[in-house]
Amino acid sequence: MNGAQDLGGMQAFGPVTHDDVSLFHADWERRVLAITLAMGATGKWNIDMARAARESVPPAQYLASTYYEIWFDGLKKLVLSTGLASADEIEAGESKRDAAQVPRVLLAKDVSAALLRGGPVSRAVSAGARFGIGDSVQTRQINPSTHTRLPRYCRGKRGRIVAVHGAHVFPDTNALGLGEQPQWLYTVRFDGAELWGADTTAASVCVDCWEPYLIEAQ
Repeated sequence: MNGAQDLGGMQAFGPVTHDDVSLFHADWERRVLAITLAMGATGKWNIDMARAARESVPPAQYLASTYYEIWFDGLKKLVLSTGLASADEIEAGESKRDAAQVPRVLLAKDVSAALLRGGPVSRAVSAGARFGIGDSVQTRQINPSTHTRLPRYCRGKRGRIVAVHGAHVFPDTNALGLGEQPQWLYTVRFDGAELWGADTTAASVCVDCWEPYLIEAQ
């Protein structure tokens, strides 16, 4: 998805400041995080669906929003699309119908353990890795209208495999509800000049790329 979140290598967005390192800037941001965790734990969607929902926020709105405003907008999309709430309920801020059934419920006493456990996405696959460390590869030139983890700036570029991480859930299918379809995951090192030309200040960039993103270098 070529949304406003994919800013790698783009210019004229102003300086990145680090004046305020607070985790939250208002109480409502804490609540958005808590609700996002609680709703994600229900099993009605997965993490890649959640990322895709945030990416679908219109670009002008996305760029004008704060971090947790984007999370909240994505959460509303997911709640509406899964039928857990209606637009009028969200507008009113209260339930107007019987509660929908969910597969799981995250209890307050279990939150710390759940966060420490995380959600591992490594998977076992029968097929061996197509590439190895040192192999020259090229990323595919793709332009999906749906979620992908291949950044726009490194599509159709040549690089070299510097790490092999095993097989992991493939986000491009998982975000569409088409299953995990685990794929081998690699770290690819790209020369800065390959990505942005000779006048770049970047020496190199490393990007984690799933196997379907890659072909042998042309």
